[in-house]
Amino acid sequence: MILIYRNMKLLFYLCLLIVGIHSESYYYERYQQGVRNQNQRDQENQYMPQQSVGKSVCRFACCFYKEISARENNGNIFFSPLSISTAFAMLTLGARSDTLTQILRVLNLNPHEISENDIHEGFRQLMQMLNRKNKELQLNMGNVLFVLDQLKPQDQFLYNLRNFYEGEAYPMNFKKADQAQVKINEYVAERTNGKIKDLINNLDPLTELLLISYIYFNAEWEKPFDPKYTKKDKFFMDGNKAVQVPMMFGMGLFKHGYDEQLSSTVLQMDYKGGASAFFILPDQGRMKKLEKRLSCERMSRWRTLVSKSNSANVYLPKFTLYGRYNLKNVLYKMGIVDVFTDKADLSGITGQPQHRVSQAIHKAVVKVDETGTEAAAATGMEIVPMSVPVTIKFNKPFLMIISMGNNIIFMGKIVDPLKKD
Repeated sequence: MILIYRNMKLLFYLCLLIVGIHSESYYYERYQQGVRNQNQRDQENQYMPQQSVGKSVCRFACCFYKEISARENNGNIFFSPLSISTAFAMLTLGARSDTLTQILRVLNLNPHEISENDIHEGFRQLMQMLNRKNKELQLNMGNVLFVLDQLKPQDQFLYNLRNFYEGEAYPMNFKKADQAQVKINEYVAERTNGKIKDLINNLDPLTELLLISYIYFNAEWEKPFDPKYTKKDKFFMDGNKAVQVPMMFGMGLFKHGYDEQLSSTVLQMDYKGGASAFFILPDQGRMKKLEKRLSCERMSRWRTLVSKSNSANVYLPKFTLYGRYNLKNVLYKMGIVDVFTDKADLSGITGQPQHRVSQAIHKAVVKVDETGTEAAAATGMEIVPMSVPVTIKFNKPFLMIISMGNNIIFMGKIVDPLKKD
């Protein structure tokens, strides 16, 4: 009996031990899960500034596009909303009072929703992500502030400029305008691999602050076009007037869809290295409708619309698109007023409130061609479903958006593919 009792007692303790081990294991697993969830939340919170800034860049892109399209009278449009937004966000490091408020409002950055520090941190994260070394894609983006050599920028401004924007402030003798112009143009040409030349002309010798934003993009298609299928074809610029353009041709699986609400065909073509181009072709006479209803929500729907690949015959013209804008004129109309006038308060840059930005210039260039055919020579043939392919022919004005992830890098409209800079 005593032996049985001892054995039962031992069994009881073993059961308690096993229960204890299981409960320890359970609480440990719950703890580990909690740690994983917290780490995930911390990581998401860490990149929230970047996401907030990315959304504001998209909203700015739509507003800027609509302002430009109202001015251009059916001409080509091409710009980098990311580059422009970054340049003026950089300027807010030294802007104060109404000057600061106006810039933030036009950039769609609400200080009640995102702190100034998070704004700069968001742009820092964005630039770091885009400027990181990528063997398959070149994207060089930067901003520079040329400052009259008699003005001495504040140390705190220079520190923040480097820390958040990898930006530079160069002293410049604007009184010798011709020499200054040559130096500035050489600086930009060097940093854009010679793609952006002669950015500045007719430089005013009374200039005090000159803001430059530049961006260079070069990538190969994931699915290149074969040059032997590129033929001359008509491109109808305004319904009646047509020009002969080199029209590329590709067949196979493409990401495409039709937006019923905007009567537009959407085609997504991916670049190597993670970027994508969206080509949006409105039906005849529907361009104004498309432009009027252009929005970030609409672009988000397009990504869903083209998420699956379907067989298609695609015709796309070769073109090089240039955009050069005096931002002073455009942004003044949009609401950034004081920074270009005697009311400017940029005391955070110079220590004195009365200095203004004399000029703000933006230039962007994109080349669309068959690029990448040789590199893709070893790829196998594509297996296409047994269905009648859709024909998508970009032979009339269309929009183009280049993005990386959800971040819009470029936006444009092609009305005349043959137009040179």
